[in-house]
Amino acid sequence: MPGRAGAGAAVKATHAQVALARRTMTPTGLWVFGAAASAPMVVLAGGIVATYATTGVTALPLTFLLVSGVVALLAVGYTAMARQVGHPAAYYGILAGGLGPGWGVAAGLVALVAYNAIQISLYGLFGASMAAQLGGTWWVWAGIALAVVGVLGVRAIVLSTRVLATVLAVSLLIVVVFILAGLGRPAEGGLSWEGFSGSGLAVGGIGGAVALCVAAFMGVDAPGSFVEEATDRRSVGRATIAGALVLGGVYAAAAWAMGVAVGPDDVAAVAADPAGGLPFVVLQRAGGWWVSLASVVLVFAVITSMLAFHSVIARYVFGMAREGVLPAGLARAGSGTRVSAPRGGSLAQTTVAALVVAAFAVAGVDPLAVMFTWLSTLGAMGLLCLLLAASVAALTAPGRVRGDRAGVWQWRLAPALGLLGGTVVLALMVVNVGSLLGAAPGSPMPLLLPAILAGTGAAGGAWTGHLRQSRPDVYAGIGRGTPATHAVPDAITVSI
Repeated sequence: MPGRAGAGAAVKATHAQVALARRTMTPTGLWVFGAAASAPMVVLAGGIVATYATTGVTALPLTFLLVSGVVALLAVGYTAMARQVGHPAAYYGILAGGLGPGWGVAAGLVALVAYNAIQISLYGLFGASMAAQLGGTWWVWAGIALAVVGVLGVRAIVLSTRVLATVLAVSLLIVVVFILAGLGRPAEGGLSWEGFSGSGLAVGGIGGAVALCVAAFMGVDAPGSFVEEATDRRSVGRATIAGALVLGGVYAAAAWAMGVAVGPDDVAAVAADPAGGLPFVVLQRAGGWWVSLASVVLVFAVITSMLAFHSVIARYVFGMAREGVLPAGLARAGSGTRVSAPRGGSLAQTTVAALVVAAFAVAGVDPLAVMFTWLSTLGAMGLLCLLLAASVAALTAPGRVRGDRAGVWQWRLAPALGLLGGTVVLALMVVNVGSLLGAAPGSPMPLLLPAILAGTGAAGGAWTGHLRQSRPDVYAGIGRGTPATHAVPDAITVSI
């Protein structure tokens, strides 16, 4: 162990000479990134409608509440570890600190695959939506969005936060107006509480509904990647857990309002009908201009969700490259030692997204049925696996990681409960992945998604073994590359 500590110090001196700009992300900014990544407008216009249409589950509001509770429990261990480890590549640092270097590198690569899959899937959604509304080819619109995200991605995080906060605020306002419009004119003459009935969970489509609800929450873990930039590390936990619970309440209320406005027995059929017009037909009750505003904001909500995931991916690339696990050149950020935006990671993500979008365009596949559906499902499955792994890391973390003020709730009870509920949710997701993807019964194609995640994790383990043999200094510093507090100047100074 002394040899490893010495090697760890050496690698810090070599790879950790740059740091993300400290004390630039407020608690509100952290929450904004998590909520904007989840994209309430996208969930309202796409997720809730699609879940009703494909599963027919009338107890969708209750399902949202249950899934949000599980995600919040999983977030307790995740954020406790993220706060202690303080690494911008959150899952990478968490598993390296709690389970060992090999697990850390495997988690880092799986996170890169999962986050990229979700982010790139949104280009398919955006391109198809814009082509349907304004005409043109979907990949041209996707290219425009890619350029916008790429430009904002290399700018200081403060600018991105302002853009995300503005779009998120208007999105939440529209969702609230939708809820009031739906509940204000019930289809059956009175408020129906069928959406919260426990008996509505005992139906055939519940597995698919749970899986789609999980996808709606992906992104709430984003604050963990901004821990190095946070004004207060404790706010990472509050922002993430509050994000899961608040969004869970908002999504449950929106799903309830949709069911009440159309009728619990009819909402699935109306949602499945392209001429049904959900959710805009309900929003029309509040005034036609709300529909126009919602259509515009939906476009911006997709772009800001892309930007939020882009920022997280850029920090993963930066954090892992800073330690030499990825090519060190990807940790570049221009001149100086303090990084306002991880330019190397940002440019790398933009390049990967451009190549994948181009590949789908050349292949001529459907941007919604294939690109969006398959990639978003892959990403949601991967991030749920990582949340489960983070809870395991919290349960097994050594004392030096937990710190002196380790609480039973954060380090034992919540992670254990999260593991129990999360394992059930993951099982339902894996079992129902074929129906979600529209695969034919008996088709082996749905097995491709778990295989990709497992293969990525195995590749991470193999790469760790290579580093241990050929570059022991890098191996010794895995997950430990965050510069010391006073090694790099802060972004702000305080005058007394």
